[in-house]
Amino acid sequence: MTRTLDLNCDLGESFGAWRLGDDAGVLPHVSSANIACGFHAGDPRTMQATVALALAHGVALGAQPGWPDLVGFGRRTLAATPAETYAIVLYQIGALAAFAHAAGARLAHVKPHGALYNQAARERALADAVAQAVRDFDPALILFGLAGSALIDAGRALGLTVAREAFADRRYQADGSLTPRGQPGAVIDDVDAAVAQALQIATRGEAIAIDGTRIAIAADTLCVHGDRSDAALFARRLRQALEAANVHVTSPGHREQAR
Repeated sequence: MTRTLDLNCDLGESFGAWRLGDDAGVLPHVSSANIACGFHAGDPRTMQATVALALAHGVALGAQPGWPDLVGFGRRTLAATPAETYAIVLYQIGALAAFAHAAGARLAHVKPHGALYNQAARERALADAVAQAVRDFDPALILFGLAGSALIDAGRALGLTVAREAFADRRYQADGSLTPRGQPGAVIDDVDAAVAQALQIATRGEAIAIDGTRIAIAADTLCVHGDRSDAALFARRLRQALEAANVHVTSPGHREQAR
């Protein structure tokens, strides 16, 4: 039996004179692009170029709002109120939507970045603020969030379509949360090991946590980190492995339209 799964990647993270990632190398192998909106990474010209490149490859467009933290790449915790979080997220969705509109396209999804993603996965008040910003901008947008997290619950409570996300190259804790990046072994650098974890999630709905615990993970989308030095190779190998395992890679938006 063939199952469907989205393959998403964080892209458009260069800004100014700083270049990060191989967007052109990754995009042929993924189905959804999470594009940085200028707060944790990215800038207006990069957003514009990344939208155009994603559309050229037939990849679904998504906004990736993050905390306003260029120095920390949005991976540092910010003590923002729910009202501040709502405004921060809404502002960034609108910015990327403008570039999509100018290119004759629309956004398909929203996926928070970094610390905002992880805080919203744990803290229901922040999760509600993120989900409310997404719904108020466009209730047809799909909200990406960590499988089993408060963000998925918040999106569902507001009637949004949600995509439960899993990670090929991040180790999990026994409770299903991601191992913090500051801890040893949090990132799976070996491509073969990361692909193996992705296949286990995609075909068996489970992963082995960092302490050896077997945990259940129900995923609609798998993330490829665009800031890996081997991101293009990893994306290609992962796409090939999924298809060989009879997993059809397609964006959640395409699946919704097919129903």
